[in-house]
Amino acid sequence: MKKPFSTPSFAAGLILGIVLTGAWFLGAGSVPAPAPAGTLLATSTVSTLPQSGAISVSNQAAGATVFVESVTVPPPGVWIAVREMNGNDLGNVLGAGRAGGPRSSISVSLLRATEPGREYAVELYRADGTGTFNPATLSVYVDFDTGEPVIAYFTTTP
Repeated sequence: MKKPFSTPSFAAGLILGIVLTGAWFLGAGSVPAPAPAGTLLATSTVSTLPQSGAISVSNQAAGATVFVESVTVPPPGVWIAVREMNGNDLGNVLGAGRAGGPRSSISVSLLRATEPGREYAVELYRADGTGTFNPATLSVYVDFDTGEPVIAYFTTTP
């Protein structure tokens, strides 16, 4: 004998199906497999952050100067700020230099030297015509293609 259609059972089954389907779609590939005991995992926060093609910097030796390979921005140019990284967050500005337009081989002197084996960022700020760098008053230079701030990351070597 067939059982009659039950609206509450149908609704409960539909809700359960939606919840399980959502969990499947949202959780697909997001749970990493556990590492075997005693295995050290190497992680890098720098590789997961977006970068722009408007600035190029390579890993380099620690010191009181950071060398930027190129900046491809139109005149009147930008301020190039070197910042330390705190995990995925930008930290203190260590130094800044001015580029009046597209340039290559730029050196930025720092107020405090970089340390070996640490991650740093180079971030661009719009020039306001005053000739002074103040990250609290200047706006961050934005990549027109992505709408994101122009930032390039590098690691220092010993």
